[in-house]
Amino acid sequence: MSVLTTEPNAAPAGEEPPDTGERHRLTAVTGLAALSLDAMASVAYGPEAIVLVLAAAGAHGLGFTMPVTLAIAALLVVLVASYRQVIAAFPDGGGSYAVAKTHLGARTGLVAAASLVLDYVLNVAVAVTAGVAALTSALPGLYDDRLWLCLAVLVLITAVNLRGIVESARAFIVPTVVFVGSIFVLIAVGLFRSGPVSTATADGHASVLADNATTVGALLLLKAFASGCAALTGVEAIANAVPSFRVPRARRAQRAEVALGAVLGVMLIGLSVLISRFHLQPVEGVTVLAQLADASLGHNWAFYVIQFATMILLALSANTSFGGLPVLLKLLARDNYAPHVFALKADRQVHRHGVLALALVSAALLVFSGGDTNTLVPLFAIGVFVGFTIAQVGMVRHWRLDKGPGWRGKTLLNGSGALLTGIAAVVVTVEKFQEGAWLIVIALPLLVVAFETVHRAYGRIGERLGLGRIPETPHRERSLVIVPVSSLSRLTSEALTAASSLGDEVRAVTVCYPDPEDWAALHALERSWAEWDPRVPLVGLVCERRGLGRPIAAYVREVAATEPAAQVTVLIPETEPERLWQRMLQNQRGAVVAHAVRRETDAVICRLRFRLP
Repeated sequence: MSVLTTEPNAAPAGEEPPDTGERHRLTAVTGLAALSLDAMASVAYGPEAIVLVLAAAGAHGLGFTMPVTLAIAALLVVLVASYRQVIAAFPDGGGSYAVAKTHLGARTGLVAAASLVLDYVLNVAVAVTAGVAALTSALPGLYDDRLWLCLAVLVLITAVNLRGIVESARAFIVPTVVFVGSIFVLIAVGLFRSGPVSTATADGHASVLADNATTVGALLLLKAFASGCAALTGVEAIANAVPSFRVPRARRAQRAEVALGAVLGVMLIGLSVLISRFHLQPVEGVTVLAQLADASLGHNWAFYVIQFATMILLALSANTSFGGLPVLLKLLARDNYAPHVFALKADRQVHRHGVLALALVSAALLVFSGGDTNTLVPLFAIGVFVGFTIAQVGMVRHWRLDKGPGWRGKTLLNGSGALLTGIAAVVVTVEKFQEGAWLIVIALPLLVVAFETVHRAYGRIGERLGLGRIPETPHRERSLVIVPVSSLSRLTSEALTAASSLGDEVRAVTVCYPDPEDWAALHALERSWAEWDPRVPLVGLVCERRGLGRPIAAYVREVAATEPAAQVTVLIPETEPERLWQRMLQNQRGAVVAHAVRRETDAVICRLRFRLP
């Protein structure tokens, strides 16, 4: 006799292995497409932010574009190295929230979480409005419809993400490849191009370069550095969404993080080199990236390919938030700081409630701003710098406690990063405070208070339920089930049958008002009841004032007072129509009774819905 053994969860011969959900998770390549669009798209406005600040010091100031960019690239290296370690130390995701909660305390962790939530929401709004602004710049006739265009783009991205993060990665991988490839071609051609530089994009536009300005102070350089650091937004998204990757999750996420840092760093430095080589100036109405494309490739079809790819990627860079925020909300829900519904997963490993919540809040921001990018930009990037700083400080403490090989060098690296990102956070907040950054200063602590309020509420619920404690031994108590009825029907029969299986005693109650018509109806019901004889007593409750819930609740209180040892249950029978629209035809008596009994008694409420055939 032979015995066939199989590994646990192994599929029988000839059958497919069970679906563990891995096929709905990200690889390193798809993770780069799904979670790095924000960072990739930032090269469209990061270098320009540096140039606009340095232009205040004239041509001499623009000469510092390359040093400032190199400082930002150095910070990028620090951040990538740090978040690579964060991924290894915290493979459940959460990024700066997970680091801060473990090493800096729960309150600091909530500050990091709140900053990430604000940044993710603002990223969606800024990305969508920036993409639509690029479209309306090319097609001015659509300008008046920009809000509806923004909402349409948001609906599209939300719909794609509701199908799963892998689906979103597949949908957005082509625009990402086209954009990155176009920027690399632009850099390569620009580095080797000789001859006169085209200035077609600047025709008819005024330069914003300051006249006769030559002084470049430390504050101006700090401001340029802080503004250019907007190009680093999105670097943390991969570390926040590690659970979205396939096994081995941490290793795949680390590869995606390093690849993001390498691609972003090359693009930033390459564009900065071209800015210096072509001696570009900021021009009103023309982006620096457009000037670089014109100077490198000429004003031809290649120029328009880059502009179109930039427009598409700016709009789709909102997808980074849809990959990172739902995972962060799941971790907050797991720790009882957010509603538990955010921890639920739908098919295809989708945190559907997190995706929908992000879409709704972002839609509200779009409506508030009217689809105008300039209204939202001052609020952007502050939160991410706060998260960067907290994560770096947390990793410093992590290395000091761990003291593994090379811990001193790693501590110095993260400490330097914390100092640089902290300076950037302060400078950006001060510079943009009057432009609307004060809203973030207010919203951040309010969001932390909201997290703590949710946590206290779950704590009270857990205390009342005795969570974490061994409960009393189950024992049998006498059970009394009260069933509200108004007439004889199949619903009444089904309800009494269900009640009889639940309790030791069943009583039917009906409410009557002291007028001749109601008295006649009560007597007719009592005669029909006696003729039917369901072996359940019918109790008539006379109510002087018109009402349905209160007399039943009063009767339940009376029964509980006279029979304190009995467990009282109120079973409310309701019908569930076949069609959704038919629910509007129901009288909602069940909801009225349930509300009154829940508010005025301690009875158990059972709303029993019977589906109509």
